[in-house]
Amino acid sequence: MKYAFMSFSCPALALDEMLALARRLGYDGIEPRLDAGHRHGIESSLDAAARRAARRQVEASGVALCCLATGARLADPTTASDNIAAARRAIALAADLGCARLRVFGGALPAGLERAAAGEALAAHLAALADEAAAAGVVLCLETHDDWTDPQHVAAVMRRVDHPAVAVNWDIMHPVRQSGYTMDAAFEILRPWVRHVHFHDGIDIAAELQLRPIGAGTIDHRRAVQLLLAAGYDGYLSGEWIDWEPYESHLPRELATMRAYEREAARA
Repeated sequence: MKYAFMSFSCPALALDEMLALARRLGYDGIEPRLDAGHRHGIESSLDAAARRAARRQVEASGVALCCLATGARLADPTTASDNIAAARRAIALAADLGCARLRVFGGALPAGLERAAAGEALAAHLAALADEAAAAGVVLCLETHDDWTDPQHVAAVMRRVDHPAVAVNWDIMHPVRQSGYTMDAAFEILRPWVRHVHFHDGIDIAAELQLRPIGAGTIDHRRAVQLLLAAGYDGYLSGEWIDWEPYESHLPRELATMRAYEREAARA
């Protein structure tokens, strides 16, 4: 398996600095968050020359641009037009940069929108983007996040869309922490569609998530690694650490823990 980190770990680093950091620490890829004010500069507003320059920079580094993390939220019919347009711009950006994955959200369900109707809307909006994404060589990865942390809800959307360019970004924390699933149960449901993974550990203090080193929180990363390896997953596991420790503290430590779990699982 391959490991990456999101730009939330180092929002003040330019693209070349982020790539150099990943290479120095032994990460295989990076995942820039778009539209978050991060200094990496990977945004849909880049002109053609800047896109070519960024792609050359990434390719020369030996570190992959494993996913572009958008903020597009596609379940709410009242905001769908703007979010679909943003996703289309991000698909074009990903294609120009040679990035094969694009993270999208379902988002929060607005008042008055029933779950079934939201699922139908989300599936329709993903389907509207699917052929365009496929033609660009990009897979749209719906994250288990917001009001879409229940794997059954996400799986229902995947079955409805039924397109190879629409898949799942399995954030291993949210189905456990917010929807009460075991790691095994969540993965069993989502397994056919998992093309990207987010990982991070933490504990709840006064109903607020506090990040913790992997193994010191409540999320069983060891089991997640075992499940992914057994399933033959060969994609990226991308660490998402927002407003946490300095990156020089957590990035090497969390990678070492995950690789230790992987070695342990491979020996079992």
